[in-house]
Amino acid sequence: MTWSPDSSITGSAQTGFTDPTFTVVDDLPPANIGAAKQLAVTALGGTQTGATAHSASLPFTATLIKPATLRSLPAPNPVTGLRAPAPVNLWKLIIRKGGYVSSGVPAIATLRMEIGIPAGMETYSPAEIRAMLSFALGLSFEESADLGDTLVTGVVGT
Repeated sequence: MTWSPDSSITGSAQTGFTDPTFTVVDDLPPANIGAAKQLAVTALGGTQTGATAHSASLPFTATLIKPATLRSLPAPNPVTGLRAPAPVNLWKLIIRKGGYVSSGVPAIATLRMEIGIPAGMETYSPAEIRAMLSFALGLSFEESADLGDTLVTGVVGT
């Protein structure tokens, strides 16, 4: 299975939002970013007072960018038998959300997730990659409202 989100995505908890959902459609990513797939949020569901769907002036997109060239594990040195350090295949997920910083002044907030997978790990330790993603996304889902509150208030807590 490849990255292919359903057309309706259930959002996680956020203060002031009730049962948030997001309707997405396939979109074309900017031409200068290489091999990528992009989605645009065309409709919001549940209660998300003050939030807006994608528009030209206030984008709401998710873009998954694949490494330009997937690198493989280098062969061992024929003399020493040692391998050079494993190169890293860097995947990127970028979420862009337009909003206003003042009356009539649009701006774009971004969330960037980079996932660096050492070449060969996808073959020899796929469960470790899945565990990393499961933890990261589970933590993000579990802490969604708290992180939202922290970003809005600027208070991290102790």
